Amino acid sequence: MAFARHVESLGYHTMVMPDHFGARFALAPALVLAAEATSRLRVGSLVYDNDFRHPALLAQEIASIDLLTDGRFEFGLGAGWLKSEYDAAGLPFDDGGTRVERMAEALHIVKALFAATPVTHEGHHYRLTGLTGAAKPVQQPHPPVLIGGGGRRLLTLAANEADIISIMPRSRRDGSGLEDADASPEVFTQKVAWIRDAAGDRLSGIELNTLVQTVVITDDPTVSAAPLAKEYEMDVDQVFETPLVLIGSADQIAQTLILRRERFGISYITVFEKDLENMAKVIHRLGR
Repeated sequence: MAFARHVESLGYHTMVMPDHFGARFALAPALVLAAEATSRLRVGSLVYDNDFRHPALLAQEIASIDLLTDGRFEFGLGAGWLKSEYDAAGLPFDDGGTRVERMAEALHIVKALFAATPVTHEGHHYRLTGLTGAAKPVQQPHPPVLIGGGGRRLLTLAANEADIISIMPRSRRDGSGLEDADASPEVFTQKVAWIRDAAGDRLSGIELNTLVQTVVITDDPTVSAAPLAKEYEMDVDQVFETPLVLIGSADQIAQTLILRRERFGISYITVFEKDLENMAKVIHRLGR
C-alpha cells in the first residue's frame, strides 16, 4: 500500500502486476489494496496467464477487482510463455498456436459472463452450461482489455478484441523467454502494420503500449548504449530507436517518447520497478 502511494505521488497513471507463481502476491488482493491506498491510481494485470485459470473463475475475479476498486482496473490477458513455470506447476505447455486459440476462446467466455444472461458454450477448449457470472464490473461492458504479444497471430487477435495492445518481442518457441533480437525499430514498424491491417475501423479506439526494458538517465548515451546493443543484437544507432529502450537525459527521453508516438503510435509506456525513479523524472517533463 505504501508502494502504491509512492507510485501515485511520482505521477504515474497505472500500476500493473505480472501473473507468475513463486514468492509474490497474487494479483487480486494486491491490486485491490493498492487502489484502496490511493485516490486516482489505476491498477492492472500485465498480464493474467490464461492457462492458470478457467475463464469462469477469471471472469469472477476480474469483475470483483473492478467492483472493489470502483472501476479502476485494467484487464491484461496473455497466452503464457514461460515453459519452466508450466513444468514446475505440472501444467501442459502446448504449442503457441494452441495457447493463443485457447486464450481467444477464454476471452470470448469472459466477456460473455459480464452480461446478465446465462452462458452456454461448447468450444474446442471449454464447455459451459447455463452459467451466469455472479459479479458484474463497474466499467461497462467490461474493463479495458489489454493483450500483449509479438507474433502476428497474437497481435491480430489483439487488434480484433483488445482496447490496449502491448507490442513486445516474440516469445521463443521452446518457452525459454523472449527473442531479444526481435526488438529493432524495423520489426516494431512491421508489428504496428499487422495491427493496423487487422484492426480496420477499430484502430482509432486502440491504444498502443510497450513494456520498456530499461530506462537509462545519462549525459553520455553513446557509451551506455553499447552493452545494450550487444544484448539486443542490434547496432548502437538502433538502440536509440527501439521502443524497448529509453536512454539519454530526462529531456532527451521526453522528446524521444514524443517522436516514437508519432512514428509508431505508441502512447502508453510501462516500465519496471527498477526504473521507477528514472521514469518519474521524465513524466514531469511530459506535463503529467
